[in-house]
Amino acid sequence: MSIDSVRAIGSNTPYAVALSDDLGHTWTGDEPESLGGGNTGPSPSRLILSGLASCTVVTVQMYASRKQWPLSGIEVEVQWNPNGKPDDGATEMRRRVTLRGDLSAEQRERLLQIANACPMHKALTGIIRVPTELQD
Repeated sequence: MSIDSVRAIGSNTPYAVALSDDLGHTWTGDEPESLGGGNTGPSPSRLILSGLASCTVVTVQMYASRKQWPLSGIEVEVQWNPNGKPDDGATEMRRRVTLRGDLSAEQRERLLQIANACPMHKALTGIIRVPTELQD
């Protein structure tokens, strides 16, 4: 079993971060210009949103394929605090799922249940621990 791992390395450019994973993928994170960044990549919140959105798409596609249901397309949009920061200090990620294909009402409802069971949804709505240690 592999352990998913991502590394972030800061640069001389304010807020730009070089990201890589244990599979050899590389990408960039940054902040928008309005926050002092160079807008060379998605912000940290957008990176989290993309994880939830992509996990939802893949999970629903896998399930529909296994069931041989006529899902011809799926689109997922996730927004970070769409109505502003909630008063209770929580974070809201509003997710909208669009299913395409000749699906029955029961199939559509089941695919919504499957979307809510994707691994990133489970992680984000469950208990998350982030033990942090300082390296030399």
